[in-house]
Amino acid sequence: MMVLVLIVAGLVVVALLMVLFAPYIRKYSAGGTCMSMARLDGKTVLITGANTGIGKETALDLAIRGARVIMACRDVEKGEEAAASIRRVYSKANVEVRELDLADTSSIRAFAQRLLREVDHLHILINNAGVMMCPYVKTNDGFEMQLGVNHLGHFLLTYLLIGLLKRSAPARIVVVSSLAHNVGWIRFHDLLSQGSYNSGLAYCQSKLANLLFARELARRLKGSSVTVNSVHPGLVRSELVRHSTILSLLFSLFSLFLKSPRDGAQTSIYCAVAEELHSLTGKHFSDCAPASVAPQGRNEETARKLWDASSELLGIVWDH
Repeated sequence: MMVLVLIVAGLVVVALLMVLFAPYIRKYSAGGTCMSMARLDGKTVLITGANTGIGKETALDLAIRGARVIMACRDVEKGEEAAASIRRVYSKANVEVRELDLADTSSIRAFAQRLLREVDHLHILINNAGVMMCPYVKTNDGFEMQLGVNHLGHFLLTYLLIGLLKRSAPARIVVVSSLAHNVGWIRFHDLLSQGSYNSGLAYCQSKLANLLFARELARRLKGSSVTVNSVHPGLVRSELVRHSTILSLLFSLFSLFLKSPRDGAQTSIYCAVAEELHSLTGKHFSDCAPASVAPQGRNEETARKLWDASSELLGIVWDH
């Protein structure tokens, strides 16, 4: 009985301390903030997955800076709701919603074809959309969903738009990766998880793939005035963990220590607008500062091998 009383008392003390220090905890958890006041008047920005979370917050910030923001969303209805909420915050926001399903290469190609017909310039591409720890399911093209959406979908989208980005140079590409890349490995023997599947490991593989793609693309674009950098947004309160009961519970219990979507968007915004990054490419950022990369994320041979494997899966050949 005494032990139970002590446990309850301890929990009460912890809860009181958390309430007392909540403002300080939240300030610390928020991480870095983009301090750049750069304007984007006359610039066109494309953000995938911009209907919610850090994508929506990134769209809001860049719209306030004067950019034309194209919000590429799988669910157009939710995208329009997000666009409307952005306009309520900033009535002059030039935001438009276009349908893009990264789990379907035909949707990606249709999206790109329409964009190339209707848009003359593209100055910033933010590959933000993602899925996390979902049950095993395949994309329309037979790819494992997390690798298919997080990596292959963005790989194809960037391939289709790279010519426009180069013609619009100076231009920037921002790839949203994750700290999870540290425990990720590219399983070339079973890249699409057909032999075995672990949702957590598949997610980590896809985030490592994001980072390797950014570094290899940066290498290939040297001298083009198109920069490519990857970011870790931090642990953010978002819908991304909805497929994991355990993570959803942990995120609820420790929400005080998580970033808000606005906080999580800061590094993407920083890499998109910061003046000092105008020629910096092939780097990884977190909290608006350079971040360390795991050894497997710095392996050039792995990056080239993944590039070739991804191109083969998508049936494309990069000649630019």
